[in-house]
Amino acid sequence: MSISKPKPPRVAVLADSDTRWKWGALTAARVTGCEEPDGFLLRGRATPTARQLREVGVRAASLREVTANGFVRAMGETEYDVVVLALVGGGVQALVHGLRYAWQEAVKRPVLVTGYVGVVYEKLADGLLLRHGADVVLANSRDDAERFRAVYEGVGADSAGVVECALPFLQGEPATGDSEGPVVFAVQPSVPERRADRLYLLRRAAQHARLHPGREVLVKLRSRPGEHTTHIEEQPYQKLARSLDLPPNCRLEYGHMGTILDTASLLVTVSSTAALEALHRGVPTAVLTDLGIREALGNHAFLGSGCLTSWDALDAGHLPKADPAWAARQGVASDRPYESAFDAARARIAALLARPQLPPLSPYYTLATAPGYLPGILARHHLAPDGSPLPGAPSEARPPGPLKQVVRQAARGAYRHGVQRVAPVIRRMGDL
Repeated sequence: MSISKPKPPRVAVLADSDTRWKWGALTAARVTGCEEPDGFLLRGRATPTARQLREVGVRAASLREVTANGFVRAMGETEYDVVVLALVGGGVQALVHGLRYAWQEAVKRPVLVTGYVGVVYEKLADGLLLRHGADVVLANSRDDAERFRAVYEGVGADSAGVVECALPFLQGEPATGDSEGPVVFAVQPSVPERRADRLYLLRRAAQHARLHPGREVLVKLRSRPGEHTTHIEEQPYQKLARSLDLPPNCRLEYGHMGTILDTASLLVTVSSTAALEALHRGVPTAVLTDLGIREALGNHAFLGSGCLTSWDALDAGHLPKADPAWAARQGVASDRPYESAFDAARARIAALLARPQLPPLSPYYTLATAPGYLPGILARHHLAPDGSPLPGAPSEARPPGPLKQVVRQAARGAYRHGVQRVAPVIRRMGDL
């Protein structure tokens, strides 16, 4: 007599960018066993394109674009066991209030899960309190879990929902130790911000390639021109590269980070989460100090890692070696099996699902604690202070018609033009 395995819970994932979709869908798989959740993409400036979704390489049972109100309505009409919010902090807070309103009459509501897509190096208190109210707030490392609990307890908020796990995309085979593999420079959309700094980094990557003609240097890009990711990219490296004469062994590269790391001999970055992916595989990882060690760059998060170094040192042949104790505290599974990093999250979700009824969502921010802050956050998503839809709020949950699609693409193009062309000019004028 065969014993059938229990069905995994039904899961919905709402994401607002390509990287957050990757985090949300893979998190759902790790903590619930649902390999293909129902996917929802929050309509906005960073809504991923079909190409970006293909590059992420995560499958969904279904995938559609929604507004915040459209998602809230969909959650009221469809029975899910777990809902994962893979959004910026303001989006999470708005959806917590919207879903709280929508589920107020529900006999049994879903378990609500959220977290961060990568290294948390700025706006710790702000981002965390905007995520409070979810049943589970995932922390990607031991350090993060301790910091998250301290923030919640510091304001008198419940910290029971903070659960330590790891980034869900730390996977792949260990490095082969091939010193002839490519050097991968993982760029970031918003770090550094200044054009001169980004040009400097690109020039140094090209210089490294010239000094080592037998080695490939890949400048790993996040998005193609016209696309947006989690952060706005005002100075795309593709555009900057046109002003440089890159050597033949230095080229711009798209593609899945995991595939590129399969053959890499060195990962170079300013502060990208790709550093943790590389460290997990045992790929030597360099976090650049050329522009200083500054909170604005995020490389301060790697203090004590053993990875901080400069292009000069790399040109001379230096290979950084990460400190194992530091790596373990940052969620890089060097001291235990990777899958066990998600055990606590699985147990927390299973315990919540086993309850006959869950209490209403209870965020820290209310009209009593933040009357001058919360209404504005909710209004940006067309929600009233009590979480109900504002009059006239868009709520369609299906893809827009052809005319609306054309108008929306034109609007996004105008927005990108303003960000990438007009805004930098205005800033330069302001500096005169």
